[in-house]
Amino acid sequence: MKSREYKQIEPRALPASAPPAPAAGKEQAQGGRARRKWEVFPGNNRFYCDGRVMVARETGALPVTLGLVLVTSGCFFIFDCPFLVQHLTGCIPVIGGVLFAFVLASLLRTSFTDPGILPRATPEEAADIEKQIDNPGSSSSSSYRPPPRTKEVVINQQVVKLKYCFTCKIFRPPRTSHCSLCDNCVERFDHHCPWVGNCVGKRNYRFFYCFIVSLSFLTAFIFGCVSAHLALRSKDGKGLIFAVQESPASAVELVICFFSVWSILGLSGFHTYLVASNRTTNEDIKGSWSGKSGAEETGNPYSYNNVFKNCCAVLCGPMPPSLIDRRGFLPTEDAPLSTAVEIVEMPASKNDVNMEERCLDFAQSCTS
Repeated sequence: MKSREYKQIEPRALPASAPPAPAAGKEQAQGGRARRKWEVFPGNNRFYCDGRVMVARETGALPVTLGLVLVTSGCFFIFDCPFLVQHLTGCIPVIGGVLFAFVLASLLRTSFTDPGILPRATPEEAADIEKQIDNPGSSSSSSYRPPPRTKEVVINQQVVKLKYCFTCKIFRPPRTSHCSLCDNCVERFDHHCPWVGNCVGKRNYRFFYCFIVSLSFLTAFIFGCVSAHLALRSKDGKGLIFAVQESPASAVELVICFFSVWSILGLSGFHTYLVASNRTTNEDIKGSWSGKSGAEETGNPYSYNNVFKNCCAVLCGPMPPSLIDRRGFLPTEDAPLSTAVEIVEMPASKNDVNMEERCLDFAQSCTS
């Protein structure tokens, strides 16, 4: 018989309980500051003020827009208003100031507001969508099958197709489109406007509409006031050339406003038509409800068939919340449940040696 040695387990030799995991705040303080979600946002956007302000990565002509508004308005208040107040009325700078403030505020709100970006699907959500595929011709060994490109839903008794976005891994809700410049799916996507440096969608369309309408009024107001200024200076036979020499900045304002007012007025009129019919620029260009795309002409399922109701629905509804958590913290890695503890073997006591000898004697007596 082979003799085996048995050792009594000493309580002192057992590993001590694992110390409690340090708090998340201490881990973050030791390993560095916690990162917010805007720092790893997948779209082509830039964030400022710790994620509170977002703009498109390609701001386009936004600096040009700001420059034209600030320079033209500044020249008007500096060179034209003092003369007009002296010869006409003191209400002119007040009206101009209100319009200027409204234009600037609506422009900044349009540029720095989340237009209605939809968050991308998580890997679990994307896998769940892939399970919905009905493709009997594919082999069972394939690890990936592309999801269906469209789904159909009924809105106001009309069938609307939902397209699958292969970038965001979601079926786009109605009126949602993927912006190729910002690389985001935007709810009620209207268009990407380079003049404001952002997409125009569900959450900032009302600000965009207020911007172009107020800019139309401001441009027309400055154009009229500058024309009156030059006309007053050129009276009594002095001529227009004398008036331009006396106030050259007014001539620059007149040229800028003359070439800008027509395009701005046309844009305002076009979007007024869209608001009254509850359509978007994207839908109007594609001819989604007018048969331009080659499909059968159908009515707009989103229209209330009333101009006043459509305007209220587009411009006066409650502000929808942002669906992207820009300022949330990224989840930290799970702390280990236990830590390695070195087990130190304690020396056997005298009682332990006697116990071993008795066990051996008992084993030999059983085999004899």
